[in-house]
Amino acid sequence: MIASLVAALAIASDPGSPLQSPPLSAPPASVQQERTPATQLEDVIATGRTLDDLISRYVDEVALPNRHRNLARWDRSVCVGVANLRADAAEYIADRVSTVAEDLGLRAGREGCEPNILVVATPDGSAAAREMTQRRRSAFRPGGAGMDRGIAALRDFVETERPVRWWQVAVPIDSATGARAVRLPGDCDSYFCSAARGSAMGAAPPIHVFAASNLRTQIVDNLNRTIVIVDVDEVANLSILQLADYIAMVSLAQVDPDADASSYASILNVFDDPQSSAGLTDWDQAYLEGLYGAERHQANVRAGTTEVVRSIRAANERLRAEQAAAVTAD
Repeated sequence: MIASLVAALAIASDPGSPLQSPPLSAPPASVQQERTPATQLEDVIATGRTLDDLISRYVDEVALPNRHRNLARWDRSVCVGVANLRADAAEYIADRVSTVAEDLGLRAGREGCEPNILVVATPDGSAAAREMTQRRRSAFRPGGAGMDRGIAALRDFVETERPVRWWQVAVPIDSATGARAVRLPGDCDSYFCSAARGSAMGAAPPIHVFAASNLRTQIVDNLNRTIVIVDVDEVANLSILQLADYIAMVSLAQVDPDADASSYASILNVFDDPQSSAGLTDWDQAYLEGLYGAERHQANVRAGTTEVVRSIRAANERLRAEQAAAVTAD
């Protein structure tokens, strides 16, 4: 389904198209192979806030799960597709996002796979978003409970001017079976529909609970697709590494497009200050590793976020230990 969204744009793709030559500079040789060092994260901040408090505030600011749902992440694999860019730029972005995903324990699809992360370059982001949402609305709002951020957020995705905008669909999954845990329009299991005479309850997926608890749940939220639209004229002052890492951050995690990350060393600040980071920082890496390292079986949304915070703290401690070991080795 996601690949057909490119065709819906009706954007020219001939080799002479200006979209084939985006104004992106090559990444500096010194940062092509490794992440950008960031400011050391200390146990106690000058203001007296603990690191745990700082991480909690960062997660509260940056993370944006779907309504009434826990934070979602990719489960097993991703396939990155890039459209309307020159071949070498498209390949670089796809490879870089795939590398970040692999570092988080995901499998990256090979060339020719069906994209579930689609990056589309365009000279008019709002026009492209409007065209895509009008022609394939079900790709943005599938109709299942908790699968997207709602109609107001979709309107913001279309109408708000941003250098990079993104939309994600997540699916509640029964972790015991891997089956979808919500009903979609048109779903109907023949046995249950027959038994319930075609009622909506009859079409609901059956969930076999392995352990009754008000505190824990076997339902987890997995990202199903991410659509990223890049306005090529608005990213002209970035290197291709900066753009690729920004795309990796917002496509591998649910990030609030209105997040204010200015108090933190993060790739999310790159459009406000292109010199702030040449790529993913330790804050970004710890956030992603914490998200993908969390167990995700807390029933309460706030408890689930707290679990991610603890996981981020553990990831930060590991990163600091690696940095200390590298200094000692030098």
